[in-house]
Amino acid sequence: MVKHWIPMPLQSLVLFVAWLLLNNSIAAGHILLALIFAIAIPRFCVPVQSPQPKAHRPLKIVSYFLILLWDIMVANLRVAALILGRNRDLSPSFIAVPLDMRDELPITILASTISLTPGTLSADVSEDREWLYVHALDVDDEAELIAEIKQRYERPLKEIFQC
Repeated sequence: MVKHWIPMPLQSLVLFVAWLLLNNSIAAGHILLALIFAIAIPRFCVPVQSPQPKAHRPLKIVSYFLILLWDIMVANLRVAALILGRNRDLSPSFIAVPLDMRDELPITILASTISLTPGTLSADVSEDREWLYVHALDVDDEAELIAEIKQRYERPLKEIFQC
């Protein structure tokens, strides 16, 4: 019965709290409106929600996150050196990274990871989900960049999601 009214309890709780925090008020009207949103929005989202793979290796998620934080810090320094350095001979390039995953969630996480790392940006995913198109600020060797993305990011995601 409760699952019918609140199909996504965690998301409902987040919506409820976020509404109250954004309005900086616990007035009765805001509590009522937060409750309405917390119940209505997840119920509207359930029909369009697609099943996603479950994370099978939770400790690997922590490792992936730490690697990502390290890569973001290193990439920030590299981009700063490229921009502030005297040698401004950049080689920007679009590359196509072949994907070994087909599920939406791992591909989305991979694309987001690439976009979070300064100097690279995920531009598109092919319709058949076989290619991820990436723009890089400075590319010396396309094959090396593709190998790095696949080894550093895609391989751990395949392990996490067993895909």
